[in-house]
Amino acid sequence: MPARLIGAHMPTSGGLAAAVRRGREIGCTAVQVFTSSPRQWASKPITEAMTVELADAVKETAMGPVVSHDTYLINLCAPDPEIRRKSREALARELQRCGQLGIPYVVSHMGAHQGQGVEEGLKTVAEEARAILAESPSEVTLLMETTAGQGSSLNARFEEIASLLDQCAGASNLAVCLDTCHVFASGYDISSAEGYSATFEEFERLVGVSNIKVVHVNDSLKPMGSRVDRHAHLGEGLIGPTAFQCLVHDPRFENIPLLVETPDAETMHQENVARLWNWATEADPRA
Repeated sequence: MPARLIGAHMPTSGGLAAAVRRGREIGCTAVQVFTSSPRQWASKPITEAMTVELADAVKETAMGPVVSHDTYLINLCAPDPEIRRKSREALARELQRCGQLGIPYVVSHMGAHQGQGVEEGLKTVAEEARAILAESPSEVTLLMETTAGQGSSLNARFEEIASLLDQCAGASNLAVCLDTCHVFASGYDISSAEGYSATFEEFERLVGVSNIKVVHVNDSLKPMGSRVDRHAHLGEGLIGPTAFQCLVHDPRFENIPLLVETPDAETMHQENVARLWNWATEADPRA
């Protein structure tokens, strides 16, 4: 069966409940939101009214999973102890907030080693993640996002994701968010049906596709292997339409949120969501 949970990252002006309703208006059956500013450490407390309003909006729209993306400031392996402390506290707070709101997934870029080296960075991220998850609501899963590898960002390679899962073994509330633009920019060629299949065979071998709980669906402005994170509208970038046609027909992702994070949210999210639904009605390129 084709994908059932297609949506986008929705602006939250007017509140989380308004974001859910706007998402449904543009054809979303799942949405992603920021529960607080992505560029500030501080966050406003969650009130009972916010929780009730969000639950009512989800029920009213028959919306699938609501996903949160944490602040862009978080770096769990920052060399600066103060930044690392703030990151730990902010991510822990976001997981608690989502527990209150009934949001099941929090996506995080996790960290950048900033000269310490990949192995040391992964070790520190794992230590911090284990401590955070031990105190977090069990019903909220932290999703490590695959990155483009820009700068010293971790999790550009599938081996790094596998290492963190291994080092956090036993944490049932830790999984993966795969970003198509990031995967392509980090060097995995998903632009053809053959490349798509080979990439996910590699992911299955190293990590396990069942660990992917959310997919960020973005085309890429930059070439494969560029390690530059620049999103493009679906089918208009250097990945092209084939990968997305494969994705919406992949039975492994039938019930996984496929979420658009393309530019020009106010004017183009509806178009990009519609493209995914349209591709889901067409033939699977791998058939």
